[in-house]
Amino acid sequence: MRYSIWSLARNALTRHAHWPRAWRDPPLQKSYDAIVIGAGGHGLATAYYLAKRHGLTRVAVLEKSWLGGGNTARNTVTIRANYLREPSVRFYAESIKLWEDLSQELNYNVMFSQRGQIDLVQSWAKLRDLKRRQATLRLVGVPFDIITPAQVQARIPALDLANSTRFPVLAASWHPTAGIARHDAVAWGYARAADALGVDIIQNCEVTAIRRSGGRIVGVETIRGSVDAPKVALAVAAHAGVLAASAGLRLPIETVPLQAFVSEPLKPMLDVVLNIPQLQTYLSQSDKGELVIGGGADGYPSYVARGSFALVEDIVAAMISLFPALARVGFLRQWAGNIDVSHDITPIISRLPIDGFFVSAGWGSGGFKAIPIGGVALAHLMATGKPLPAAEHLGFARFETGRLLFETAGASNRS
Repeated sequence: MRYSIWSLARNALTRHAHWPRAWRDPPLQKSYDAIVIGAGGHGLATAYYLAKRHGLTRVAVLEKSWLGGGNTARNTVTIRANYLREPSVRFYAESIKLWEDLSQELNYNVMFSQRGQIDLVQSWAKLRDLKRRQATLRLVGVPFDIITPAQVQARIPALDLANSTRFPVLAASWHPTAGIARHDAVAWGYARAADALGVDIIQNCEVTAIRRSGGRIVGVETIRGSVDAPKVALAVAAHAGVLAASAGLRLPIETVPLQAFVSEPLKPMLDVVLNIPQLQTYLSQSDKGELVIGGGADGYPSYVARGSFALVEDIVAAMISLFPALARVGFLRQWAGNIDVSHDITPIISRLPIDGFFVSAGWGSGGFKAIPIGGVALAHLMATGKPLPAAEHLGFARFETGRLLFETAGASNRS
């Protein structure tokens, strides 16, 4: 919908009293055909694809707080497919294809910026790994090249490679299809599109327990009362384990804080996503000029959405070692999200041992980049009972058989 400058001014002066709602605020019904718990990117995408691709419109998305206010709002919005294992590469490559058309699909600008990603290589062991990863990515057809330090310097003039003597930059990788998107626009776009298809999005409606009768799901308990549904899906990141436990299941995930922060706005200086694995630091520059900076997860389990100052110090020190000019730049804000890391650092999209119970969890720090394909995969599984071919490797059964898929290229890998 387009608004003239006069319409924008009128709504601003009236405190948006006449501004049309982007989605409804429907009452909670007593029953639904399916319930998705969590109104973040994955939950909203799942509901949208259930309605759009499978015709299930009696769907409720239940959120304990506000839409898009969890990990969707607490991340660094990096989108990439440069993983190590072939199934992971194929899965995230499919997600990038969906990202490329997402604004048109949702009729909502998610501000997807396909600016590419550079990973610095600062050890001979990592250089060998890089060549292995290049072979895998080329096998799948994902653009990925090894470039020289001189090429990196030409692309990022502010980077000081001459003084990186402790960990000299030996080479780098260039992943041109990587990018970033606007996190809240993604949540709002999926919410509006799902709502238009009849999905009920219920905010401030915390689910307190999963209801089961014998070996099947019959609904959920919420702070507003019981709701019946034959199918329930968890898309609540770190709290998936808590809700699964209410149904008598233990998920193979660990919850840890992952921190990020942004600088004060600067003039344009970085037009790619830069990752420095050796120093567990990565950064990009937003459209407003802020440097969006992140690093490794804190080294302890926690459900508290804040992290340790020691880790912030380590990240800043690592960043300044390569960008000395940033030493006097100020913080604007800092935050942490509670990420759910699976035992093999690979996500879980699966049916659970209780009939009608599904989960999308274990994303670590890779959840945002997989929102479109994660929603497609979970919706397909819920509607058909069969896994999406691109997500067959993400089933829960791998933890029972021991056929784990250790994705050491996951950014949440703390080994």
